[in-house]
Amino acid sequence: MNEQSAITRLVGEFSKLPGIGRKTAERLAYHILKEDDSFGQNLARAITEVKEKIVFCSICGNMTEEDPCRICENHHRNRKLICVVEEAKDIWSIEKIGTYNGVYHVLMGALSPLDGIGPEKLRIQELLQRVQGEQAEEVIVATNPNVEGDATALYLSRLLKPLGVTVTRIASGLPVGGDLEYADSVTLSKALMGRRPL
Repeated sequence: MNEQSAITRLVGEFSKLPGIGRKTAERLAYHILKEDDSFGQNLARAITEVKEKIVFCSICGNMTEEDPCRICENHHRNRKLICVVEEAKDIWSIEKIGTYNGVYHVLMGALSPLDGIGPEKLRIQELLQRVQGEQAEEVIVATNPNVEGDATALYLSRLLKPLGVTVTRIASGLPVGGDLEYADSVTLSKALMGRRPL
């Protein structure tokens, strides 16, 4: 009985992960049971370690083990070019392309009044301070191409333009309603190259 409740509990926890339905959660749980003990211990240790060691960069908001993150610490990056993304995971989507050499700023979400997410809940003030402090020349708004992302891009444009900075939006080679993390490198690269003024 205890063994069954442990499996049920594990399936329940896996089901909480994004994109994992009940059937997939069950497959994952049974896979862990079939593996030797070291597999489960290593998985548990890796999860614990990531929760203990990963922090958000105090400059850009990226996930990192060191603060500031390696991108912010890299003096070869173009600090006059700031790419604004919704979530830290979006940075890795852009970095995979290998063509962007600026820095990033993570908003920690997008404007969504229906969900109670207003400007005060995002890292917008920090962005404005960075733009002025680093004397940025261009801000690329790379929010997701959906209603919330577009509203956030428009809002940022209105705040940033009076600061004398060029504000561009990544081009739509990305599907409307899609997320950056699911875009392939070629599509994302074209979207960055085809960015347009806001």
